[in-house]
Amino acid sequence: MILFLTSSPTGPLDGSSLVDGLDEKNCFVENLKKYWKTEARCLMIAATPEAYERNDEMTDFFKKAVEKSGLLVSDFELWDDRTEDMSKEILYSYDVIFLGGGHVPTQNRFFKKIGLRDKMQSFDGIVIGISAGTMNSADTVYAQPELPGEATDPSYVRYLQGLGLTKTMILPHYQMVKDSELDGQRLYEDITYKDSYGKKFLVLPDGSYLLSTDGVETVWGEAWQIQDGMLRKICEENGRILYE
Repeated sequence: MILFLTSSPTGPLDGSSLVDGLDEKNCFVENLKKYWKTEARCLMIAATPEAYERNDEMTDFFKKAVEKSGLLVSDFELWDDRTEDMSKEILYSYDVIFLGGGHVPTQNRFFKKIGLRDKMQSFDGIVIGISAGTMNSADTVYAQPELPGEATDPSYVRYLQGLGLTKTMILPHYQMVKDSELDGQRLYEDITYKDSYGKKFLVLPDGSYLLSTDGVETVWGEAWQIQDGMLRKICEENGRILYE
C-alpha cells in the first residue's frame, strides 16, 4: 500500500494560490506518477455518506483534477450511502482509493459502519487521504474539535479508532486554522496543545503531505510537530524528512 496523506491535494483552501488540477508543490504529482497505473480505477469514499449532491460534486471535482494533471483514469466511482455492495473483493479491484474530506467523527462513524478498517488492511494500491480522510487513516485518530460546542462538550470523544494505515496522527490546514478560536478558546494553544501530552501530532499546511511506502514514512513540505504541549517546525517548504 502506498499512502499519500494530504492536507489538501488540490491547492490551498484559503485561496492563497490557484491550482488547476492537483497541487504540484513538494513533488506531489511527480511522486504520485511513480505509482499510478495507466487508466487506473479510482474510488472516492465519502465523509458524509448521506450528502449525495455534495459527494457527486466532490467526486467529479477530483476526477477532473486528476485528469488535468495527466493521470489516466478508466473509472472514478463513489462509495456513500447509496452503495449497496462493496465487498473486499470489489474494493480490491480499484487501483486508487480516495478518502474524502469532511467532519472527522462523521466520517469515522461511516467507516466503522462499512467495516472499512478490516477491509483495507491488505489493499495493495494507492490511498490518498484528503483532510478528514487523512486524519481517519491513523490507528488512533485525534479528532480535533471543529464545530461549535465540541470543545466544551464533555461527551465529545477526541480519540477514535481509525483505519490503522499509519500510526501518525495528522492535523491538516494549519495555515488556515492556526489562529482560530472555538468555544471561546484558542484552537491550538488552549485545546490542541493540552491534548498533546503523551501524544505526538504531525501538523501540515495545505500543499504538504506524508508519503508512506512499505511502512517508511516521509514528510514532504513545510510541517510542524506538536508533542507534550510544545510546537516545533520539523520540515521546510520544498524539503523532506524521514518521519518516525
